[in-house]
Amino acid sequence: MPSKVVPPTVRQRRLGTELRRLREQVDLSATEAGALHGTSQPRMSSIEAGRYSVGADRVRAMARSYTCTDEPLIDALADMTGGRTRGWWDEYRDMLPPDTIDLAELEHHASAMRTASVIHLPGLLQTRAHAHAIISDVVPSLAPHEVEHRVSYRIKRQVVLYGDNPTPLTAIIHEAALRMGFGGPETARSQLEALLGMSEREHITILVIPFGGGTFPSSGQGIHYIAGKVPALDTVQLDTDHGSAFLDAQPQLVKYRTVLDRMEGCSLKPAKSRDLIRRIAGDM
Repeated sequence: MPSKVVPPTVRQRRLGTELRRLREQVDLSATEAGALHGTSQPRMSSIEAGRYSVGADRVRAMARSYTCTDEPLIDALADMTGGRTRGWWDEYRDMLPPDTIDLAELEHHASAMRTASVIHLPGLLQTRAHAHAIISDVVPSLAPHEVEHRVSYRIKRQVVLYGDNPTPLTAIIHEAALRMGFGGPETARSQLEALLGMSEREHITILVIPFGGGTFPSSGQGIHYIAGKVPALDTVQLDTDHGSAFLDAQPQLVKYRTVLDRMEGCSLKPAKSRDLIRRIAGDM
């Protein structure tokens, strides 16, 4: 029986995309670039599609041949080599959609994260009971074992917020998400209490946009901004009804950085955000 072909992860595709961008900036074709590096055009195309792994030395040589002088970017690209990262998420590869798995790998390598939610609380800050209530109600409906797989996966993603070197997280949450009451009063109250506890951690900043806080952009979708080792390697993940969308073009990154900046500008400061969460929890 032939071995199963595993598609490249979003991180592998991103490395290939950045190499293609560097090549195109010096107006080289894939055939010309392949000739420079002693490889064929099909192999070069496979590298740029993330389907063929390359080593750090090869990436550095390619960047030099494309006259790239941005050393932090070259170092960051070299760190992305070596094929797919093996992590706890691999046990879910046959259970969950690939883009869901890709998100955990991106978070694992992130230098910082910013997330914004209007109706749902960020997955990285959800309790198990809250996550279960949300995931149990997706369309189309999931079987009980599928719900459990997705819930356990969402909770395991939170490992990046713990340990000796946790990833900094800024979460912008609208008051509407705090008052939705998913799962009933007890689940909702426990979720808000957990949110308060997380907000006290030094590396986690929770900012609440209160009702009456004015208009702000992208009010209808969740935004998850995952910072790479250099800004050029940042990634935006958007939640949609049909799955995750990953954006990495520089104009898109600039747009969503601006969106999040404006949302932060509409938010209460951390202390006042905690006070509002406490009041809402007391009303549950």
